[in-house]
Parts: sequence; C-alpha cells; structure tokens
Amino acid sequence: MTERRSWPALVVASALTVSCAVVAGVGVSSAMTELTRGPSKQEQRAAAAEELARRWRTWPAGKIFPERLTYTSEQGGREVAGRVGIGPGTDCAAAVDVALRASMEAAGCRGVIRATYLDAVQGVVVTIGVGAFRDAAAVMAATTALPHEHRPSPGLRPLSFPKTATERFTAAGRQYGTYHRAGPYLVMVTAGQVDGRPAKALDRPLTSMFTFTDELSEQIARALVAPGPTSCRSEGFLC
Repeated sequence: MTERRSWPALVVASALTVSCAVVAGVGVSSAMTELTRGPSKQEQRAAAAEELARRWRTWPAGKIFPERLTYTSEQGGREVAGRVGIGPGTDCAAAVDVALRASMEAAGCRGVIRATYLDAVQGVVVTIGVGAFRDAAAVMAATTALPHEHRPSPGLRPLSFPKTATERFTAAGRQYGTYHRAGPYLVMVTAGQVDGRPAKALDRPLTSMFTFTDELSEQIARALVAPGPTSCRSEGFLC
C-alpha cells in the first residue's frame, strides 16, 4: 500500500523545519556577535588590572630594576645610582624580617623581588624590594606592621653580593628604611653604609644621608603602575 501524507501534515513539517533553521541562525548570529565584538569598558579595566598585577612576573627583572636610577644628592646635584645585582628568589618570608612574615602572609603576599644599588660615590648601599599583592587593599593591610619614622627594622632584609662593595651590608648595618604603596605593589627600601657599620654604633641617625633612596623607590613604583597598552586579542577579543 502506498503511504500518503496529507497537506496539513506537510505544512506543519515544513514550518517546523523553517523554525529550527531560524533558531539555529539566531544562535549562530549571536555567537558570531559575541566572538567579533570588542571588549566593553568593564572588560578593558579588568584586563588592564590583571596585566598590571602580573608585571612582577611577566616583566624582565631589568625592566623593574633599571641598571641606573637618577636622584638628587644632598648638595642638590643630579647623581646616578648603579645596580649591583638582582636576587633570584621571590619568597616573601625570606625577603623580610621574622616580625613581618605573619602580616605579609595574612595580606596575601604573592612574592618579593629584590635588587641592590650603590650611590654615585659608592658609600651607601640600597636594597629595594617589590612585594606583589592581590590589590591595593591588601598592600594597605601589609603596611600596618611596618615601622614609621624611617626605622629600618622590622623591614626588608638586605641583599648583598660577594666580592662587591655591598658584601658587608647585613641586617645589623641597616640605618634607614622606607616604603611606597603603588597599586598591588609594596615597594620597600632598606639602606646602610658600605663599611657595614651597625646603626647602634652611631651617635644619631644619619637620615639626610639616605633620603635620596625615596627617589629611587618612587621611580620603580611609578614605572610598575604606569598605564600600558592592553591587547584585545590576548584577552580573547577581535580588535
């Protein structure tokens, strides 16, 4: 027996086919729109914040710690501090005094990178540390345990290099300390004299000798949070 299909049934089937095709077309169109659209302002801000927070890992160490940093001397002239070396480690606990380790961990320290510089006359040695955190609020929490009035302890531990003018710079020889907050970064400084003389051996703090180190850390802090181009493609968008 030959099967016969009534016209109404054929019309319904055709309508269903067309409907499915329309739905599929709408789905493909929506997907293509999502794939080809540019990033929203909110997505751009999130991408920029993420790029900034990754700089301590993605930037070359020499970009974070330039070979030379300029500063103003006590006499008012412009001088240049030279980089002696960059430490290989990033462990938060190893970079700071024991008294700070709990607060750094509680604030979510992701890592600390350190470098050491000498002033122009090679009489002052300066260790600068960049601590990476989740955001500015975490940095603020980490600073609550840091000393005020430029006291170096508890603070950043010195980084010295054998067979250089920095080799005598130890924790006992720290005479000055300071820090700057810069977005998700905490830039810490500790400084002393190259002969390693301990701070307790001095009659009075030689603060003016070390204030130039603030300029050094400020330069590093500004560079770390300076706006940079964000690639749309790297964030999954077509620009």
